[in-house]
Amino acid sequence: MEPSAQPPKKSRLTLYIVIALFVGIGAGFVLNKTYVQEHNATLASLQTSLIQINQSLAAQPDSATRVDLLAQKKDLSRQQSEVLAARDKKVEPFSILADIFLRLIKMIVAPLVLTTLIVGVAKLGDISSVGRIGGKTLLWFVGASLMSLLLGMILVNIFQPGIAMNLPLPDAGEDIGLSQGGMSLKNFLYHVFPTSVIEAMAKNEILQIVVFSLFFGVATAAIGEQGKIVIQFLDAVAHVILKVTGYVMNLAPIAVFGAMAAIIAKQGLGILTTYSIFIGEFYFGLLVLWLLLTLAGFLMIGKRVINLLRTVKEPIILAFSTSSSEAAFPKTMELLQKFGCKDKIVSFVLPLGYSFNLDGSMMYMTFASLFIAQSYGIELSIATQISMLLVLMLTSKGIAGVPRASLVVIAGTLATFNIPEAGLALLLGIDPLLDMGRSATNVVGNSVATAVVSKWENALGQPTEKI
Repeated sequence: MEPSAQPPKKSRLTLYIVIALFVGIGAGFVLNKTYVQEHNATLASLQTSLIQINQSLAAQPDSATRVDLLAQKKDLSRQQSEVLAARDKKVEPFSILADIFLRLIKMIVAPLVLTTLIVGVAKLGDISSVGRIGGKTLLWFVGASLMSLLLGMILVNIFQPGIAMNLPLPDAGEDIGLSQGGMSLKNFLYHVFPTSVIEAMAKNEILQIVVFSLFFGVATAAIGEQGKIVIQFLDAVAHVILKVTGYVMNLAPIAVFGAMAAIIAKQGLGILTTYSIFIGEFYFGLLVLWLLLTLAGFLMIGKRVINLLRTVKEPIILAFSTSSSEAAFPKTMELLQKFGCKDKIVSFVLPLGYSFNLDGSMMYMTFASLFIAQSYGIELSIATQISMLLVLMLTSKGIAGVPRASLVVIAGTLATFNIPEAGLALLLGIDPLLDMGRSATNVVGNSVATAVVSKWENALGQPTEKI
């Protein structure tokens, strides 16, 4: 009787998340028109004044007038920061609901990756098995990442939203408060290899945890009988953490409601009109990417790819609602095993995917970078665009699946190609809305990758239960 009672429970949670999503949008709309309307009106007025001052500065007035305009701009920027802080304070009760949920998820992710990956690697048996599966996994990741980056590059060249939208541009020297992503090989390697696994877990550095787990898992398998004790212990710990995940997931609808209410209250639905071209074209690009990923999955696992997408619909909706693919990680892991992927493959491929295979974020990086170049009228040759694509391919590896991580990498890439970093200010307002789509796409990409690698390893069985 118990198995038959399980599916309705799952579908109810998904239903509650969807209901919370729409209720949150409705609540946010009401708050936008009433509770924070005064703050939004003030911000709109300040933004208009800042645009006018930037236009006057671009006209190159005499030095005395320029000094006066710069003083006015500084004062308006200060007022803008104060109003933003006051508005954030007002909607804080809603955003804190999502923040608490995300903190609880982050509490789970590091120990879950550590325990499941060590157990998964140890069960593979030896270093040759790890190398074989790792090679297949990275091959898929590189192919999917290149496809995503290339799709973003092609679409932004076809649509040219930076030219079509004709937005007022921020001053090229303006500081937008984002640190640039490190471009050097040294910084990349330091980001990959941990000095302390405890520090890596404390900071949720997934890639560093993966590196430690690979070494530890191989060593555990190598010591034979004594290693089995460690495997059994960590396997039990992993099951306990998955149980905790179940408890935390019950809070997902509340978190989704809070996240959506806060976003819509601050941004309003009017921003959809202003940026309708960019948002529409970007989400069209994500739809094309979903179709390509589904087609690639179909070529490998056949019609089961459709059932796969149905299986992981809950983490997809959760990632979309919270703008965090990391929030969906524990549930994705659980559902992929129920789909029929062997636990040792899921434990190996999925954590790697969260460092190397963020397909939605990849597409956004080329799309956004070239959009900003177009907005400033900067012509980039195809060769330069391909160079940018390859730079993004390298520098994006290891970024966290959390909100705004993509922007930091883009900021560094823009500086490398002498494109004004301030152009990111054009996208900061709508980034939460874009992050929702790319986070959901990251879940789709990693789910397909795990199923495909399972198929390649003859480790894709039948679903363990009807979902």
